[in-house]
Order: sequence, then structure tokens, then C-alpha cells
Amino acid sequence: MSTLTIPPVIPSPREDAKNLNKAFRGIGCDTSTVINILAHRNSDQIELIQQEYDNKYDALRKRISSELHGHFRKAVCLWLREPTARDANVLKHALRGAVTDYKAASDVICSRTPAQLRRLNQVYLSQCGARLQYDIENQTHGDLKKLLLAYLNITRYEGPEIDAVSVEADAKAIHKGADSKLFIHIFTERSRAHMSALISVYSGLYGTPLEQTIKKETPASLKHALLTILRFVDNPAMYFARVLRKAMNRIGTDDSALIWVIITRAEIDMQYIKAEYRKKYGKTLNEAVYSETSGNYRAFLLSLLGTNC
Repeated sequence: MSTLTIPPVIPSPREDAKNLNKAFRGIGCDTSTVINILAHRNSDQIELIQQEYDNKYDALRKRISSELHGHFRKAVCLWLREPTARDANVLKHALRGAVTDYKAASDVICSRTPAQLRRLNQVYLSQCGARLQYDIENQTHGDLKKLLLAYLNITRYEGPEIDAVSVEADAKAIHKGADSKLFIHIFTERSRAHMSALISVYSGLYGTPLEQTIKKETPASLKHALLTILRFVDNPAMYFARVLRKAMNRIGTDDSALIWVIITRAEIDMQYIKAEYRKKYGKTLNEAVYSETSGNYRAFLLSLLGTNC
């Protein structure tokens, strides 16, 4: 469920573009107007605003980049992209940055469905000028490379049916002492329904959570990606709540992770993420974001998060 609040009477895209252009004129940018418009429009509405602005004035993303600064600019520029292009942009920076961000690459790829990944492949090629597989091949290595490529390319069944015998066989194979090859095979080829059943069956057979076994038995290079797949299958909202908590509960906020999750989930399931965050950590996500951010950056993220609940 989205946290995006859209006014009951929405100005036309032409009117929004006109007001944005006014906000950019003169000395200093009227950031309140920018936030009031862009943080309260969905991706389809923003696309229409961009078309109007680009046709009449200049490229909106280019103007935003010149007028805004820091994390505020980064968040707004990512928000201006269509949903799949947001993931592609995060992956481009993770894989082509000065330092490869293996965690961010794993977070994006391993928390997406096969249908979303097929679309992501297409958008990444169009937006970044290279196949996503090519960048993974060149910027990652070892078992992580094998897992990401397999997870990206294998067509997994997306239906609810499972084979109970196969689920139990996977549980026994893992308990017997799975190597990296077997973990990659199971975690990249099984459906979400199968993996959900595996979590339950493994715990029932051996009295130990599968997550705990992964933490103990898998190499460091694979651990984060495997846990991402498992946690997303088990409870997507809790998975993202944990990512947000880790981004803010540290010395120096991980703004890249904070921006990525809020921007990409605000239109999808942020209401559920907020509920899980409050239940797990005893404070609202809005309160946490307020304490870890400031200025226009804070105002923009809080606008996307909606009411403090």
C-alpha cells in the first residue's frame, strides 16, 4: 500500500510544469514548491509533467540537477525516473562507481521478481548502454557473480503451487552440508512459494531457522545475497524495514540505501514497511528519518512517507 498523498484535485501537467519553472527563476530555488508538486504526484503524473516541461522549457532532470544539491538532489532525480529506471540507476552507480557496491547490487537484484528482472534487463540496456549481465560479469567475482547472474537470468515459476517432496529434499540437502554451488542452485531456481515453504519445512525438521544456518554455513561473499532472497520471500515489508534500520542505525547515515528504499517503495508497499518498522523497532519510520536527515532532503522524504504512523 502506497504512502503517496495526491491532492483530490490535481493541476494539469502543463500547470505543474509552469509552476516548477517559476520555482527555478530568480535568486535561489523555491524548494517548497518543488517538493509540494513532485512529492505528491505518482510516476505516471511525473512523466507527463516532464514531457510538458521538456517541450516548453528545458530538460527537467537537468534543471533539477543544477538547482538542487546533495542528497536532496539525488532523491528528487531518482524520483523523476519511472519505477524500473530507478532500479537501473541504482545498479549503474553500484556497479560502475569508483568502488563497487556489492551490497546495493545484491539488494536490488535479489529483491525483485522474475517479471521485474526481465523488465529491468531491458531498461538497463536502454538507459546505461550495456547489458546488466555484462556489468555484473566485469564488476563482481566468484560465487556472488554466479549467484547474481543466475538470479537475473533464470526464469523461475511465479505461481503458488509447490512440490512438497522437492521442498523437503532441498531442506535435507542444505542440512546435510550444502556447498556454495548447491545454495546458488536452490536460491536462484526455486519459486518464491517454494522458498517460503522451505523456510517452514527446514525449521520444522531441524528446529533451527534456515536464516541461522545461512549465517553459519555460507561464505561471506554469498551471505548477504542469500539472506536478501530469504528475507524478501519471508516478509518483504520487514526486509525493507531492516534495510532502512541498518541505513540509519550506524555512525553516519547510509543515505544511498535510505533514498533507494523510500523512492522505490513509496508507491508500492511503504505503508506496510512503516507498520513493520514501528512494530519491530518501537518508533515510527517518520521519526527515524526526521532524526537522521535535515532541510529539504528531510522534507522531501517525509512527504513521500506520508502521515507519521
